[in-house]
Amino acid sequence: MKDEYDLRILSLGAGVQSTAVFLMALEGEFDMKIDCAIFADTGWEPAEIYDHLVRLEERAANIIPVYRVSRGDLRADVLRVVGPASQRIGRVVNPPYYVRQDDAAAIAAGRPPDTGGLLWRGCTKKYKIEPIQKKIRQLLGYQPRQRVKKQIQQWFGISTDEASRMKDSRVAWIDNYYPLIERMMSRADCLKWLTDHGYDAPRKSACIGCPYHSNAAWAEMRDHRPEEWKDALEFDHALRQGKLPGVTGDAYVHRKMMPLEVAVDCTHDPDQMDFFDNECEGMCGL
Repeated sequence: MKDEYDLRILSLGAGVQSTAVFLMALEGEFDMKIDCAIFADTGWEPAEIYDHLVRLEERAANIIPVYRVSRGDLRADVLRVVGPASQRIGRVVNPPYYVRQDDAAAIAAGRPPDTGGLLWRGCTKKYKIEPIQKKIRQLLGYQPRQRVKKQIQQWFGISTDEASRMKDSRVAWIDNYYPLIERMMSRADCLKWLTDHGYDAPRKSACIGCPYHSNAAWAEMRDHRPEEWKDALEFDHALRQGKLPGVTGDAYVHRKMMPLEVAVDCTHDPDQMDFFDNECEGMCGL
C-alpha cells in the first residue's frame, strides 16, 4: 500500500521536545519513520545547542539525515539596520522587541507619554519556517515557484502542556503532525524519557537575545553563561543606537522596556510573559 506522504520531516529545534521526538524516531518507537530532520539556524543559538546538535547528528549518522538551513545571521541582520555601525538604510524582519514610545511621538499619536508595546514578530517566518520549506522543496526536486504536487508530513515536538501552539498548516502540500500530543506526552514526560534512555537533556532552544526569555532565563544566562550574557547586553544597547525601520521609539529585549542589566533583576514579576505560550510556532525552544 502506497504511503500517503512522499516525505516525512521533523522540524528539529534541538530543545527538549524535538530532541525527544528525534531520538524516539531513531529508536523506532513510532509506527512511522521520518525521512530527515531539518534545523533552521538563526546564527544566534546558545553554544550548548550547537554542541547538542552535533551529538544528535553523530548519533543519527547514516540513519536519519539532519539538514541545517539558514536565511542568515539574525543578530547581524538587525544590527546592520539599527546598530552603531549601521548605515540606517534597509529593512529587517525583526523579532518582537518591546518599544517605548517617544514622548513627542506618543503625544502626537494621542497616547500618554512613556507608553510602549510589542512589535510584530517576523523572525519566525523568515528565519525558521521559510528556510525549512525551501529545503523541503529542494528535497522533493522542485524549483523555486514551481507548483508542488506531492504531500509532506511535517512533525513538530509540541507537548501536551503547549497544546495551544498546535496549528494547521498554511501550506496545502504540508500536513502538520504532533507525535507528542498523540502520545499524551508533556515536557516532563520528554525529560523522563530522555533520562530513562540514557540521554542528556538539552536546554531550551532559543536565540540568545530572544525577547520571550523569562527573567529566570535571563538570570541563568547572566550567572552561568557570561559570554552569551555579554552578547545579549551589547545587542540590547545597540538596539537603541538608532531606530528600527518604521519605529519611532526605543527598542528593548526585555518587556520592562529598560536596559537588560537593570530589568533582569525584576525576578518577581507576576506579569512576566510565559515563554512557551509565546513561542515561535513550533520552531524554537522545542
